[in-house]
Amino acid sequence: MKISTRIRTARVRVGMSQADLATALGVSRSAVANWESAKGRVYPSTERLGELAMATGVSYEWLATGRGTPYAPSDGIPAADAEFVDDPVERRLLEGFRACNEQFRQAILTVVEAQAPPRQRRQRPG
Repeated sequence: MKISTRIRTARVRVGMSQADLATALGVSRSAVANWESAKGRVYPSTERLGELAMATGVSYEWLATGRGTPYAPSDGIPAADAEFVDDPVERRLLEGFRACNEQFRQAILTVVEAQAPPRQRRQRPG
């Protein structure tokens, strides 16, 4: 499977449009379209591939090389994040959040931020 197909597969799996993924990564929709092009002449940088893997919940190794499995078999959370999530409820929330499209993620974030005690609220960038 070509990298362009793996990128598209990862994006579609989490229900994101090209525009959703572009917004999440801070790139143009046409950049995502070029990465997914069957011609495969334009590829994301190594750093961008890492961001793409995180945004779609797939393993970096699979996305970049096609080797290994796309998703962690144990809990679906990339190893880099797993050490920071000890609470099983928080882990389930994170997994579910990653499976949502960008519009729904923003709605969830708005609700969570509105419910957080004032001292724990964070300003959103942008």
